[in-house]
Amino acid sequence: MSNLLEYVLIGVGILAAIVVVVGLARRAKARELGPSTREVISPSAPSTVRPDQVEPPLDQVQAPEPTAGRLERLRSRLARSNSALGQGLLALLVRDRLDAQTWDEVEETLLASDLGVGPTQELLAALKRRTMAEGVSDAASARALLRAELLALVDPTMDRRLATHTDENRPAVVLVVGVNGTGKTTTTGKLARVLVADGRTVVLGAADTFRAAAALQLQTWGGRVGAQVITGAEGADPAAVAFDAVRAGVEAGADVVLIDTAGRLHTKTGLMDELGKVKRVVEKQAPVDEVLLVLDATTGQNGLRQAQVFSEVVQITGIVLTKLDGTAKGGIVVAVQRELGVPVKLVGLGEGADDLAPFDPEAFVDALLD
Repeated sequence: MSNLLEYVLIGVGILAAIVVVVGLARRAKARELGPSTREVISPSAPSTVRPDQVEPPLDQVQAPEPTAGRLERLRSRLARSNSALGQGLLALLVRDRLDAQTWDEVEETLLASDLGVGPTQELLAALKRRTMAEGVSDAASARALLRAELLALVDPTMDRRLATHTDENRPAVVLVVGVNGTGKTTTTGKLARVLVADGRTVVLGAADTFRAAAALQLQTWGGRVGAQVITGAEGADPAAVAFDAVRAGVEAGADVVLIDTAGRLHTKTGLMDELGKVKRVVEKQAPVDEVLLVLDATTGQNGLRQAQVFSEVVQITGIVLTKLDGTAKGGIVVAVQRELGVPVKLVGLGEGADDLAPFDPEAFVDALLD
């Protein structure tokens, strides 16, 4: 009986050893097949090794939702989040008497929406002038008046097209900048989906090398739409990765190169200088066509201060407002445009993969008033 037990234990030991060996072999094979990373030491003299390419399994590639009319489709969500502004103003304007107290309440509502002092005073003056001249007889006339004045503030004449087409034989280069926590990397991935949905080929550059999760996150987004993703070793020079991404885009004949930069705190002067370096190094390969600043719409005036600092380091060409759903306040659209003199081009209205929409001033204002 003891001999039998001894044989059984030996057999179990041999079986366990086989399982361990097979497992180690599989892990080694997986590492061999998985994406590699490299550290580029000098961005001005990059390695001759081709940049990394992450090839997603075909069954993971998704067809993004078309962008045409996307903001209109998300209108009900936007309306729910900003009803305090539009509906609150309408309720005040249809009162029987528009006395001083009512106008004070209108002003408070506008300021609470993060519209800013200057635009608030402009809108208040316009509403007073028009209500005195034209009168507000019912809710429909109040809505028409308010719509016209809000639309004028949002400014439908601003060019909100993304600079993702070039007449030259090279890809358009887009830098995505912003502080940590604004949804910058997620926005970069969602923007790739927007571009792919519009028939563009995209290369993604994971230049946020100081946050390990950023590269993995971008690889996931790229894999879903079949976009090439250029990465570097953790802690590698961000400018080098950005340089390689543009080079890969040129070699691949891509339409657009999207570069996700480090989400630097805007109070760190040295780190902001590094962002300027990324732009200069990239331009050794190709001009930067678009610099999109990602702002969290819920941060209000703090977001405006961030915008000011970033605009001093790199020339911002467009704004992406994330988290415009939920507790966001619609007036921030006007405030940030006034602060930078550049348009809001995209808005994020949720957590879904296709919840990034090209900004449409008329759809936005109509959503405020719904």
